[in-house]
Amino acid sequence: MIKTYDILETIRMIQNECLDIRTITMGISLLDCIDADIDTACKKVYDKITTKAKDLVRVGEEIEKELGIPIINKRISVTPIAIVSAACKCSPVPFAKAMDEAAKAVGVNLIGGYSALVQKGFSAGDVELIKSIPEALACTERVCSSVNVGSTKTGINLDACKLMGGIIKQSAEATVDKACFGAAKLVVFCNAVEDNPFMAGAFHGVGEPDCMINVGVSGPGVVRAALAKYPDADITQISDIIKKISFKITRVGQLVGTMASKRLGVPFGIVDLSLAPTPAVGDSVAHILEEIGLEQCGTHGTTATLALLNDAVKKGGVMACSRIGGLSGAFIPVSEDAGMIDAAKSGVLTIEKLEAMTAVCSVGLDMIVIPGDTTPETIAAIIADEAAIGMVNSKTTAVRVVPAIGKQVGEELDWGGLFGCGPVMPLKQASPAKFINRGGQIPAPLHSLKN
Repeated sequence: MIKTYDILETIRMIQNECLDIRTITMGISLLDCIDADIDTACKKVYDKITTKAKDLVRVGEEIEKELGIPIINKRISVTPIAIVSAACKCSPVPFAKAMDEAAKAVGVNLIGGYSALVQKGFSAGDVELIKSIPEALACTERVCSSVNVGSTKTGINLDACKLMGGIIKQSAEATVDKACFGAAKLVVFCNAVEDNPFMAGAFHGVGEPDCMINVGVSGPGVVRAALAKYPDADITQISDIIKKISFKITRVGQLVGTMASKRLGVPFGIVDLSLAPTPAVGDSVAHILEEIGLEQCGTHGTTATLALLNDAVKKGGVMACSRIGGLSGAFIPVSEDAGMIDAAKSGVLTIEKLEAMTAVCSVGLDMIVIPGDTTPETIAAIIADEAAIGMVNSKTTAVRVVPAIGKQVGEELDWGGLFGCGPVMPLKQASPAKFINRGGQIPAPLHSLKN
């Protein structure tokens, strides 16, 4: 039985503590759209997306009004386009344009899946897609791209890391008139998951059903507010408080996902219970860590507090929903988190500390602005470092860095909205070029042999 206290608590969390559903994302398989003729294939892609997702925004808005729970984004993910475009044997940019037009037609704000999976090497269509990413992201508004370059089972494709170093730089250069926004829509993964509802890395894996609904919850402000009530709690009690509040947040996601699934007539996939911050005041993961006891995020102890937070969020959330998936934990995007922005500007939070934090959180180096003159080899080495953390620790890691073309350390890029703003962060100046240019495959770790 639902108690009055629980209803009032949920209302308070929505009104005062930034509780929301960050996204409902419809995953759509495009495998049945494959055709050797690119015009025919693109028409099939447009038609399938607009048919399957025609009611997505309407249903999301209906649920939002009925429950009084903000659903911030309605989004779509599709089969990695490198797979769909392989039969065409030409530039896949028309697929990006078809995706963008379909996304506009159904009213979603972002569509993910202009992607390639090259963790063990390049198959037909992969190189063509990767080389087309800068153009595709520059000529579209809502398309997001991702490339998986490594996994625990396969190791790391160093040739792909090198290629992506240049692609990220080119994506920033191609959108310099839009604050280099192209690079902000591009993610490089290790151990990418097939059911991630969060952009810019979402794609609909080949092992997923034809169409499904995945939900991404949020709530950093709720967690911080809960901790603020217990200023003298010991660290074990802190963990229990986070678990209990994460349970409640995840139950909201379960409810929204079930309702959306039923009304859209497609299977309910997963709830990704990641704490996803925004630049809004009171909606920061960094501020949770500071509530636990850090003077500022990035100081000594940050990795330990983040590990505690991530673990407690997962333990609380998994008890609330049998359909947990995606990334699930805590995101640490610099430009999208008010506390992270402040810590980066003050110099307490550095890219080296962020890299250490990625060993214990949901994803990786996320929405970090770097100097515009950073070399492609340095970007490739950042990708390789982050992929190594994911590979060795059997977890998903990612890199989404934005070279600020024409800007140096101390300056800033500002996109507004959920993407926020970020200070240009310093990088090491010693070159990793010889390492990157060796190419080849970094072998999988011994503990990958589990069969």
